[in-house]
Amino acid sequence: MSLTDTQNRVLEEVIEGLQDTPKHISSKFFYNKVGDELFERIMELPEYYLTRSEYEILGNQKEEILQSIGLNNIESIIELGAGNAFKTKILLKYLLEQNSDFKFQPIDISQNALNKLGNDLKVEMPNLNFSPLQGEYFEVLKHLKSEKKQKSKLILFLGSSIGNLSNSQTNSFLKALYESLNPGDFVLIGFDLTKHPQTILDAYNDKAGVTRAFNLNVLKRFNDELGADFNLENFDHFPAYNPIEKSAKSYIVSLKNQTVNFKSADEKIDFKQNEPIKVEISQKYSLEDIEAFAKESGFEVAKHFFDCKHYFVDTLLKK
Repeated sequence: MSLTDTQNRVLEEVIEGLQDTPKHISSKFFYNKVGDELFERIMELPEYYLTRSEYEILGNQKEEILQSIGLNNIESIIELGAGNAFKTKILLKYLLEQNSDFKFQPIDISQNALNKLGNDLKVEMPNLNFSPLQGEYFEVLKHLKSEKKQKSKLILFLGSSIGNLSNSQTNSFLKALYESLNPGDFVLIGFDLTKHPQTILDAYNDKAGVTRAFNLNVLKRFNDELGADFNLENFDHFPAYNPIEKSAKSYIVSLKNQTVNFKSADEKIDFKQNEPIKVEISQKYSLEDIEAFAKESGFEVAKHFFDCKHYFVDTLLKK
C-alpha cells in the first residue's frame, strides 16, 4: 500500500502513540468523512447536553454577544474547527440581517468538512462572504495576523473543543492564540462547566452507542488509510469521569491478547487483554478556572454568557 507524505506523517505519529506506555491516539484523527457524520449524530443525542446548551446561549444572547464587540466593528469571524457550523450560523444570520460587512473564515483540518459547509452555506446564505481556510489553526492565524485591518477579528472556538486539551496545553494554546491576534481582536470560547458527574459521564456513553461507533471508527480509518488490520470486534469503548480532576476521558480497550499489523510500515503493535488506548480528554471547568486561564494568557474577560441551567458558558475574551 503506497501512502502520501501526509499519510506517512500520520502513520508515524499513530505508531509512536501506540508504542508508548500507556498507549494513546490523538482525537484529531477521529474526523474523516464517517467521523464527521457520526459526530453530527452525537450532537443530536439526548445525553449530549453540550450542543443544546451552547445553541441556547447563542440563540438567546446573539445580539448582546455581537454588540459587545460592535456590529460594525467585525471585519471577520474566524472559527477554529468549524465542522458544520451548526451553532455559528446563528451569529452569521444575525449579522447578515443587520447588513454588517464581514467575512466568515472557518479553519478546519478536514477539507471534507469545509467542502460540505461551503455547499450548505451557498444554499442557506448565498450572500455570505465565505473564505474557508484548511490547515492547522496557528499556521493560518499567523498569516491572518499580518493582514491588520481597522476592524476586529472575532475568533470562535465553540463546543468546548478546548476541553480536549490538558490544563498545561490550554495555557499554551491560549498564549499562542493571544500572540496570533492583534490588539482589539476578540475570542469567544465555549467551556463545559462542572456539574453532577453522572450527567457528564452520560454525555460520553450514550445508550444508542453512537459515541462507541465514533471512537472505534478511528481504528477503521487506520485500516483504510494506513494499511492496518484492526479487528473492531476485538476492541470496545470505555468512558470515565474524575470529578476531582474535572476530566472526562475516553479509552479504546483491547478485549484479548492480540497483534495488529501496520503493513505499510512493516510494524506490529501488541495488545494485552484489557489494555486501554487513551483517545480523548474532555476537561470541565469552574469560572475560577476560566478566569485564571485568561489572566495567565494575557486576555481580558469581557463577559460570560450562560445557558439557563448553567451547564455551559461562552466566554468573550479581548486582546
